Amino acid sequence: MATAVIENMKIFHTVSGMRDMLRVERLAGKQIGFVPTMGNLHEGHLQLVRLATESCDVVVASIFVNPLQFGLNEDWEKYPRTFDDDVRMLEGAGCNHLLYPDENEIYPNGMADQTRVVVPTMTDILCGASRPGHFEGVTTVVSKLLNIVQPDRAIFGIKDFQQLAVIRRMVEDLCIPVDIIGAEIARDHDGLALSSRNGYLTEEERCRVKILYETLCWCREEIVNGRRDFTLLEESTIQKIEKGGFRIDYVSIRNAKSLEPAAHDDRDITVLGAMYATGARLIDNVSLNLSPDSELSATAGE
Repeated sequence: MATAVIENMKIFHTVSGMRDMLRVERLAGKQIGFVPTMGNLHEGHLQLVRLATESCDVVVASIFVNPLQFGLNEDWEKYPRTFDDDVRMLEGAGCNHLLYPDENEIYPNGMADQTRVVVPTMTDILCGASRPGHFEGVTTVVSKLLNIVQPDRAIFGIKDFQQLAVIRRMVEDLCIPVDIIGAEIARDHDGLALSSRNGYLTEEERCRVKILYETLCWCREEIVNGRRDFTLLEESTIQKIEKGGFRIDYVSIRNAKSLEPAAHDDRDITVLGAMYATGARLIDNVSLNLSPDSELSATAGE
């Protein structure tokens, strides 16, 4: 069955069913917002949905745990599937339509023969260096979802800063007619960025993982206060995280748009970091603007 209705939200399992519904919405002149997810939703996802409702007449979400973006020995099989809870939360946040396809619907010719979308820049650094092929899987599935939904706006969280930059570049390069909106990071009471993988943390680790956010904020403040020895600053930030008992993946100070290593005279800068807990790899970022034409601002991934 292509469609199911949960009170005020319709659920579609097929591309054709979703397209037929959205064709009607589009002909009625409605603006369509889109929030792609892999399910196991939390407050951060719901904030994206609520943001979409503020500027769009119709909000579409998708739930698809994309096997193409998981590497060897990663957690695709154990990635939490919480569909019933997800449906309840999406409906409560104002989502109108949910696309919930299976793998054959998204990859009808199989993953091995799937046409791939590759962004040749920005993808072999930072998270891409640790997860080869990951961003190829992301850009391929996101391009397919954007073609299915054809939204006016698509909303992504800034927590995955590199992913957002890559998707923006893909949309620009392929002339996809959609506005990509970045939403600020949703955080827990101690500053930890909300993530579906936070559930993998042990109780003991959960009390200590805030060190990632805290040290990135410290690094940002050092830059705000005039430091430009970025390599040494990265090393100092890494040492602080390692002293907290965690294995570091990277800390890197980058140009916020190009993701190139930050230059001395860059104005828009993002500090990105990733570290390993026992059961999860955590990422975070903070940004700052050093424009001489405006008041200096420092934001947590905003």
